Amino acid sequence: MSAYLNVSTSPHTRSKLSTGRVMLDVIIALLPVTAVGIAHFGVHALLIVLASIVSAVLTEYVFDRITKRGATYRDGSAVVTGLLLAICLPPSVPLYIPILGSLFAILVVKCFFGGLGKNFMNPALAGRCFLLISFSSTMTRYLHPVDAVSSPTPLVLLLEGKTVNLTEMFLGTGSATGVIGCSAAALLVGGLYLLATDAISWEIPVSVIVSFSLFIALFSGFGFAPRYITGHLLGGSIFMSAFFMATDPVTSPVTPLGQLIYGAAIGVITGIFRLYSSAADSGSYAIIIANLLTPLIDEYIVPLPFGLKKNAKAGNSGESKALTPRMLMPALRLTVITLLAGLGLAAVFNMTKDTIEEQQLAKKRESYREVLPEAEELIGDDALTAVIESLGGKVYGSDFGKAYINDAIVGKDASGETVGYVVSASSGDGFDGKITLSVGVSADGTVQGIAFTELNETAGMGMRCAEPEFKDQFAGRAVSQFILNKAGGSETDEEIDSVSGASVSSGAVVNAVNAALDFLQVHAGLGGA
Repeated sequence: MSAYLNVSTSPHTRSKLSTGRVMLDVIIALLPVTAVGIAHFGVHALLIVLASIVSAVLTEYVFDRITKRGATYRDGSAVVTGLLLAICLPPSVPLYIPILGSLFAILVVKCFFGGLGKNFMNPALAGRCFLLISFSSTMTRYLHPVDAVSSPTPLVLLLEGKTVNLTEMFLGTGSATGVIGCSAAALLVGGLYLLATDAISWEIPVSVIVSFSLFIALFSGFGFAPRYITGHLLGGSIFMSAFFMATDPVTSPVTPLGQLIYGAAIGVITGIFRLYSSAADSGSYAIIIANLLTPLIDEYIVPLPFGLKKNAKAGNSGESKALTPRMLMPALRLTVITLLAGLGLAAVFNMTKDTIEEQQLAKKRESYREVLPEAEELIGDDALTAVIESLGGKVYGSDFGKAYINDAIVGKDASGETVGYVVSASSGDGFDGKITLSVGVSADGTVQGIAFTELNETAGMGMRCAEPEFKDQFAGRAVSQFILNKAGGSETDEEIDSVSGASVSSGAVVNAVNAALDFLQVHAGLGGA
């Protein structure tokens, strides 16, 4: 017998695609947006991309050597993870940011869960969310690519009801475009390449984009305004989410119907975050949540095999009940548990709310007394309060970064004469979040001192801003504005020596103090030196 039969289990027809080939297609698809980002933002963007890729590959290589599981780093998936993470980062982040992000993505999310094919969420997005949580200020500081001045992204302007340049958003050439991979045009080119090579299917991208657009149209308050909806599509990396992140084959459903449901969930959740939350990256969190829903979708969205009747399927699987009754009790139990947990948290919050507010108010009053001790009475001023209310909680001025004016109080002596003012100011440019402080200024414009009411910077670094060595530099100086001296050894009244190793925190404090001084100079008539 010259011909032999090959007896094997299904599938009998196998795809010619390999992991390496799919990863190569993704890398090719990402080249246009990477090139545009590097060309627009410069050499530092290139260094971020290289640092992220090298860190990802090196992490998997070291893990492979330690665990002796073979050279899995050669399949290209680590390169894809590093590249995806890099183009999701702002172009100004220090190089340790992509290194830490890639380390977390590969080691914790991928390798610790068994490697490629076993991770329960997209590694690159998990790395990005890790960075957003751990380094929120650094990850949300978007700079002008030429003069390095912090400025709002087009998406922020859009949410504030302002006009944006759709052409710049489409090409990714705006002055403050957010992340390295900001070119919607380049992302669209890459996405179409993936569709043309069958690296991805159409269900997820289409359902993400359509459901997101419909949600924005229905709930944004602007209706079906083409320009407004287009602005939302071009901003916030929707195309990145739809074509590259959500389509990860490991963490997305396997059936076409499941993929449509999965994509629609991402679009709706992204829309909810975009319109009603202050999340720094709505798309990343939406996809992570949808990744967790994938096993549930695959469990219940199962196509009926050809020739098999529904009753036969139920009998063969041992499941005699329909889908809805089988899901009802688990869903009911989960709802009850969630409701009880929510009620418990609400009860604890209500019991402690008044105490917390009283403690915060006492801390604020104490800081006011600390920075203006000569005042016998601290009272509100209607004119200053009206100015603060007119700001509507928005950033104060354009020269102080993300500085905000919270409150302004007038200090009176025993005879009722004004001896000075206290301004509560905040800066959103801290290394680990918002910094809030009180600034006391005498009637002649001399700064009496500063006191922190909110400071959550890195221990041993940014937290040293609260130490007398740094904060006492402001006291006794009558200047119009302070200047941060990162080198130290200041010789003029305007200069403030930075805390060593914490120039970001120090700069945020100086910005907040300068905003308070400018507010008093403009609205209370105090003159600087």
